[in-house]
Amino acid sequence: MSRKQNGSGPTKWASMALLIMGLVSCIVVYAFISAALTPGAAKIESLEEETGEGIEGCCRGVENLELWGPAVNWGADFKLNSSAECCRACRAMCSSGESGPCLCDTWVFCGHREACGSKFGECWLKKQQDTFRPDRQEAGNKIMWTSGIIFGRGKGIVALETEHGTIRVKLLPECSPRSIMYILELLSSRHCAGCRFYRAEGRGEVWDSHGNHIKDASFGPPYALVQGTLEAQGVAFNDIPDEFCPTITRGSVAWIESGPEFFISLSNHREWTNTYTVFGSVVAEDMEIVERIAQLPTKPDVWNGVSVSVLEKHVPLKVRRIEIARS
Repeated sequence: MSRKQNGSGPTKWASMALLIMGLVSCIVVYAFISAALTPGAAKIESLEEETGEGIEGCCRGVENLELWGPAVNWGADFKLNSSAECCRACRAMCSSGESGPCLCDTWVFCGHREACGSKFGECWLKKQQDTFRPDRQEAGNKIMWTSGIIFGRGKGIVALETEHGTIRVKLLPECSPRSIMYILELLSSRHCAGCRFYRAEGRGEVWDSHGNHIKDASFGPPYALVQGTLEAQGVAFNDIPDEFCPTITRGSVAWIESGPEFFISLSNHREWTNTYTVFGSVVAEDMEIVERIAQLPTKPDVWNGVSVSVLEKHVPLKVRRIEIARS
């Protein structure tokens, strides 16, 4: 009898130990899953994570547009299957390191079999004297070429100058090429009369300081953004079709519908996916200026049934080119 009790004692305690270990394991697994599924709990690390196509996956051009310039690779001897391949061939000629030249900054592809004839598949890789002012030969429905721009490291930066500070924006020509063509037109006009911010809404109690959505909070108002227009007097604006529409993240610069109204997001809007064309991203350290504008005095208004906050005093802005020095 004693031996049975003595023999069953360790078995009993071992069973209890296994039970406790099992409970602890379940608690750990539950905590991990809860954290992973809680809205706003995880920081968005990349656009690829949300959309499957991130900035690095973009390689697009503008159809019916021919860009000229000195050729670094002759298309007559270099034929590819698509405009995306031609774009990637140009991008491959840019240094991937901290420094080094971008040997190709524009590409031209002939992809319409009937219109191109013997030129079908030609991929011309070119180098402009000034990428912000590409040698634009012709555009229109009769043009059989598709062209695009590549900005090298430290290039393709524009500044939105305001009385509250300068907001630097990295342009995305490979993702939203038509959008960037309009920005280049603004730069060439050397003014942006009429460009301004007119709406500003902070993060409130909806998003945290990192831009992540707070659990159980609404999705606005406030909507955590500053909104304005890039319609400049004397510069023709044509509606821009949808281009690169990822999930909106903190720092995204995007058109509202087809432009020229635009906004800069202060938060990670997971609920805004495949909705707005993103054509730029604010340099991280300049987001404090955007936050500053979002805290300016506002007054309530209602647009199409949506409660918004508009600035009591609009903030004029100028657009100019800028380059970030390589470290």
